[in-house]
Amino acid sequence: MTTIEQSPAASTTDAPAVHVDGLWKIFGPRADKIMQSDEAKLSRKELQEKTGHVVGVRDVSFDVAPGEVFVVMGLSGSGKSTLVRLLTRLIEPTSGTVQLYGEDITAMSDKALLDTRRRKVSMVFQHFGLLPHRKVIDNVAFGLEVRGEGKGNRRNRAQEMVDLVGLSGYENNFPDQLSGGMQQRVGLARALAADPDILMFDEPFSALDPLIRRDMQNEVIRLHEEVGKTMVFITHDLAEALKLGDRILIMRDGEVVQIGTPDEVVAAPADEYVRDFVSDVPRSHVLTLKWVMREPDGSAVDGPVVRSDQIVRDAARVVLDHHGPCRVVDADDKVVGVVDDEDILRVVVAEEDAS
Repeated sequence: MTTIEQSPAASTTDAPAVHVDGLWKIFGPRADKIMQSDEAKLSRKELQEKTGHVVGVRDVSFDVAPGEVFVVMGLSGSGKSTLVRLLTRLIEPTSGTVQLYGEDITAMSDKALLDTRRRKVSMVFQHFGLLPHRKVIDNVAFGLEVRGEGKGNRRNRAQEMVDLVGLSGYENNFPDQLSGGMQQRVGLARALAADPDILMFDEPFSALDPLIRRDMQNEVIRLHEEVGKTMVFITHDLAEALKLGDRILIMRDGEVVQIGTPDEVVAAPADEYVRDFVSDVPRSHVLTLKWVMREPDGSAVDGPVVRSDQIVRDAARVVLDHHGPCRVVDADDKVVGVVDDEDILRVVVAEEDAS
């Protein structure tokens, strides 16, 4: 199995991988003046009607932990793709700061920014952007070539990445000889070849067929388990966000509506907008036992032990087979609650009623 060492920057600092503070993007020639006036308080619709300017991102702040898969989701026009481009200054922010492992991207010179993009951040887009006249191995090695790596080193590295994403034997094929899913694997391999601190994905699978999309989601999960990279993943698909994300940021009209783990978003939606988003989610597939357990009443419970962070569906067999209360423990093996078959069935029945 091929493994990739986490970069020193990612492993030796306590700083967040990504730190975003008060980030704004207003599209239009008077953006800076609007930021300094009361017009910035107008809603997106009101501002556009009054000034012709459009708010892409409004006062967004969040942190991404090293090694985390952080998903940004929202409907079309919510600002999610603008946000990911602001993180590497593919779009210049109107106001606010972005730090990658403690380095202020928004204050960097053009030269330093270019070096950061080449060495520390890789992006995977919906459109693969493969070079049609280059073979797979050369497409994967392209970023290393731009960086000035020697031919032998970059081809060895590219072959490792080809193997890692499951394309062994296709090294000498051209992109048009590959399926859409295989082309996206080439894109993944190319992104990984540079050994970046952070991988950013902008709706990379939205153009793929459903079955291929599911396979690629599983591939991202596998790769994350193997290489441990920090990932920022943009999607409009809630099922994809729930499947991939350690945490999810939900956007609407350029603003943050909620940030939370998948179970927090489903169990405790911040408002009606999020509640509508998650209304059709199979709750037993997302909720953890901490949302369905009851507090211990002091009486002795000798049933099996289940963990508070277990998905209800995954714990159901143990609980239902026991026909009695089970102990729920936290990460420190401390008993924090009890759960029985009625608690499990309550979630399942509510799920069936919703459908």
